[in-house]
Amino acid sequence: MDQRQPRGGAKPTVADDGRPRARPERTSAGVSFAARLAFEDIRHTIGSAEILKGVSLAAEPGEILCLLGPSGSGKTTMLRIAAGIERQTGGRLTLNGREIAGPSTFVAPEHRGVGLMFQDFALFPHMSILDNVRFGLTALSKAVAKREAMTALERVGLAENAGSYPHVLSGGEQQRVALARALTPRPSVLLMDEPFSGLDSRLKDVVRTDTLQILRESRATAIIVTHDAEEAMRMGDRIALLRDGALIQIGSARDLYERPVDLFTAGFFSELNVLDAEVRGGRVVTPLGPVATSPRSDGTPMTVALRLTGLRLGVDATGVLGRVIQRRFLGGVDLLDVAIQGIDRPLRARMRAGALAPEMREVFVSVDLQDVIVFERTDDDT
Repeated sequence: MDQRQPRGGAKPTVADDGRPRARPERTSAGVSFAARLAFEDIRHTIGSAEILKGVSLAAEPGEILCLLGPSGSGKTTMLRIAAGIERQTGGRLTLNGREIAGPSTFVAPEHRGVGLMFQDFALFPHMSILDNVRFGLTALSKAVAKREAMTALERVGLAENAGSYPHVLSGGEQQRVALARALTPRPSVLLMDEPFSGLDSRLKDVVRTDTLQILRESRATAIIVTHDAEEAMRMGDRIALLRDGALIQIGSARDLYERPVDLFTAGFFSELNVLDAEVRGGRVVTPLGPVATSPRSDGTPMTVALRLTGLRLGVDATGVLGRVIQRRFLGGVDLLDVAIQGIDRPLRARMRAGALAPEMREVFVSVDLQDVIVFERTDDDT
């Protein structure tokens, strides 16, 4: 019999091929004792390469903290240090104030109460789903371990697949099995390394929503590594943005989006047009006109970041003259490239599809000041 067929009382979800699939009701996740995991001046070098450069941050009890950044920023290394897979070369790690890794302390991974969910799920292909989930419950009797594993599978809606093997499951189902396995020991902190990166884009929303609900129910502290800013905004109570092994900014999604500390942070959360500007008479002046006030002295060079939604195109002689040189239809929006005298590269604009007539080429360009972010220019601004 096909182990993946739905039974009565199931709710629809989405399969890998995009078609609806029924699945059993989930039970509520068992409650963990959430802990505070703190990284204190964590440094890590491999040979002459400095991977982490004195990172200090903490995941609070019951919080979902997302570590965000480009490849090579040190996100996964932070996770491996927290799990005990790697030992940092400087600083210390504490769990509820107790040092678990430091200059003279190193608690073994299996004694930390920290769970780790790998990016590739790391399911054993020769083991049934049930055996995969109960694999780490070696301290329990066989009967108790089986009961705990079945409870975990019920939490993620896959109890009827207990006798199946990983290869018959979809990517989303394998992800839920890996989550069940990680939560079965009731860890006080759960570490997740890009858990959704291997999923089809059509599945991500469903699986992320399910995962978020399970994490909330379990009340475990969770640290999720991702390179996707939107995913971090969807999942995280707070986001820690890393770059080249250093912590750039930490805060809520709104904090990082609306009050980025630098151009790198702003560009990680929005597509931007970047303009050179300078202060004149207390105002920040660009080729598009003044966009902000400034207390700095006249002539101070500034950098203006303008979100694509903040570029307004029209025919009512408001703003500066520009020419549409390319238009791409993206479903609900049009993406336009606009050439403007005095600006070396075309500016990009996102507008509601059809808001500008297809035949329009000559347009007037103005700025929505709510989508402007101003920085004093540095050598790093590009």
